[in-house]
Amino acid sequence: MISRRELLGSAGLVVLVEALPGLFAGGDEASAANYPVTMTPEQWKKKLTPGQYAVLRQAATEGPGTSPLNGEHRAGTFLCAGCDQRLFSSKTKFDSGTGWPSFWRPLPKAIGTSTDRTLGMARTEVHCARCGGHLGHVFDDGPPPTGLRYCMNGVAMRFAPGA
Repeated sequence: MISRRELLGSAGLVVLVEALPGLFAGGDEASAANYPVTMTPEQWKKKLTPGQYAVLRQAATEGPGTSPLNGEHRAGTFLCAGCDQRLFSSKTKFDSGTGWPSFWRPLPKAIGTSTDRTLGMARTEVHCARCGGHLGHVFDDGPPPTGLRYCMNGVAMRFAPGA
């Protein structure tokens, strides 16, 4: 599991930093907030896989191209792997070419955002509005109609097929 990725220089060299997630994220920060679904770090560790815990609770980043959800093209809904919050409709998913599942709009009241300054720059972090789990980041280089790219960690979600 990759705890952070950083783009350096104009060549776009990707440096993958393998480190303790707490070194960058400060531990299980999302559990400290007031969300409708809360658990202790020990309870989250029992509920989630190690990869899900690292991403959702410690703001790690999965490797590009590693999520089966990147290739998911059926009709349905993408849910938070931590609390089953409905996050994104498959109707808003698109192939961003980044290696992570990407969407141009979340479902209403599904997510929250905060400023992430861990790499020495300001990025907009996306978290689940129900449990506070880290999902990924949103960027302004997406397709119409929003122009946004919600770049999500597939391990932080699960897919529910359906209309």
